Amino acid sequence: MQTALKVISNTVIIAGLIYMFFGVVGMYKFKNFYPRILTTSKADTVGALTVMIGIIIGHGISYFSGRVLLIIIIIVILNPLMAHIIARAAHLGGHKIVNPEPKSRDKL
Repeated sequence: MQTALKVISNTVIIAGLIYMFFGVVGMYKFKNFYPRILTTSKADTVGALTVMIGIIIGHGISYFSGRVLLIIIIIVILNPLMAHIIARAAHLGGHKIVNPEPKSRDKL
């Protein structure tokens, strides 16, 4: 039988994995590069943080939890920064935004 902390931990981890799954599905919704990188950056950051918080809850306060907390801090700082660097490099490299098909009212 699982304790209440294990149940909470597993629930938080599953919520993070579901969030990451919907982030991947959301990435395929967009056709352009820039919305895709925004979606994947947010889903990756929030999903990874949620999973790691669930791991910390499951293991309790320990040396291992401190190491996971350090990884959380690194992810919070570096993941949005890397997404910005990739998007900026694409912009400076001349990557254009592809306009979607005009709506029926725009064809007039």
